[in-house]
Amino acid sequence: MKKTVSLILALILCACSCIALSSCDTAKDDGKYKIGIVQLVEHPALDAATEGFKQAVIDALGADAVEFDYQNAQNDANTCSTIVNQFVSGKVDLIMANATPALQAAAAATAEIPILGTSVTEYGVALEIKNFSGTVGGNISGTSDLAPLDKQAAMITEWFPDAKTVGLIYCSKEANSQYQVDVVKAELEAKGLTATLYPFTDSNDLAQICTAAADNCDVIYVPTDNTVAENTGIIDNICAPKKVPVIAGEEGICKGCGVATLSISYYDLGYATGKMAAKILTGEADISTMAIGYAEAQTPKYNKQICEALGITPLEGYVAIED
Repeated sequence: MKKTVSLILALILCACSCIALSSCDTAKDDGKYKIGIVQLVEHPALDAATEGFKQAVIDALGADAVEFDYQNAQNDANTCSTIVNQFVSGKVDLIMANATPALQAAAAATAEIPILGTSVTEYGVALEIKNFSGTVGGNISGTSDLAPLDKQAAMITEWFPDAKTVGLIYCSKEANSQYQVDVVKAELEAKGLTATLYPFTDSNDLAQICTAAADNCDVIYVPTDNTVAENTGIIDNICAPKKVPVIAGEEGICKGCGVATLSISYYDLGYATGKMAAKILTGEADISTMAIGYAEAQTPKYNKQICEALGITPLEGYVAIED
């Protein structure tokens, strides 16, 4: 009898141990990788990058092998931090940070979970890395949406050779926007133009700043700026009646308020980031040695409707942005 009782107790203890072990490994029981996606704000460029990322991961791993937790921060850096901290607490396998403030929040939240950025212009600027060599190291890598800034500056003089003054409008809260306008300003001044910075803090003062720029400049330049991308209607409603043309840093902004842009595909950029994620999750690649990826091609594009409204003839080699 004692032996029988002992055997029953042993079996019960064994079963309990198995249940406990099973519950501790719940995150892997369903066979899915957990990916947290924090996107700064909704606008066409960032949306396309997120979709490209998700599709690449699905193509590489299968739809049943991955679970995405997508969160939008509504253009608030503090909300980015809240979202990322939730991802860390939930022990996701990887974080995709879409836009600079999202990347900065993720980098501050964890040094363990792999972080991939996308739609980030300059990682050295975003992460305050001096003499950035192209590889962040540690648990961070990703892709950059930087189109050559010297070519963007050249577009202004190519499209508007008689222009003498250029206003550069950007959100002062976005470090990579500051980086872009500083480079373009230097390029323009080297060409003999007067380039003036017009920073705004948020959408509430954008109209006032844009009006000042349009009243004092021949041409407006806007970089790949998330707050601008979310509010292109404000810029168009001010610049169009004043007949002041806008050169934009990316296609989504150009479609809303610009004459021309040097465009990259944000979907392709996100897709490249997703391929990186799949390699990290499966152990094929070490994120600490992964160099930042860049868009493989840029396409010169123009906004047909705005060109017609301003009486501007598109330059050869530019293709119309599709509606």
